[in-house]
Amino acid sequence: QVQLVESGGGLVQAGGSLRLSCAASGGTFRRYSMGWFRQAPPGKEREFVAAITGSGMSTDYADSVKGRFTISRDNAKNTMYLQMNSLKPEDTAVYYCAADNNVVSLARSRYEYDYWGQGTQVTVSS
Repeated sequence: QVQLVESGGGLVQAGGSLRLSCAASGGTFRRYSMGWFRQAPPGKEREFVAAITGSGMSTDYADSVKGRFTISRDNAKNTMYLQMNSLKPEDTAVYYCAADNNVVSLARSRYEYDYWGQGTQVTVSS
């Protein structure tokens, strides 16, 4: 059983940057591929943002964040990151990290992920 805890969210002006962290415990971190998802105000579907394989060698990004966000992981620290640059108001959402038992997966579907964090709020003001 893997426990995930996100941190690093907050309020930032458009054009600014934030770095989110996802700390994992209770499992062998390198054996999980990881993903970031986000969910805007209630009623909207939780959408894929980025994913990274267990080794960190492969990544995938949603078109809406490609070139602005960077996903990375430090397996020695059991932590995944999302560096978010050039933030836009439409990036405002609760951001969730998730773990997938398939170590080589870069799944975009939320249903492929087995464990989830509680989320961290990111608000971008215009």
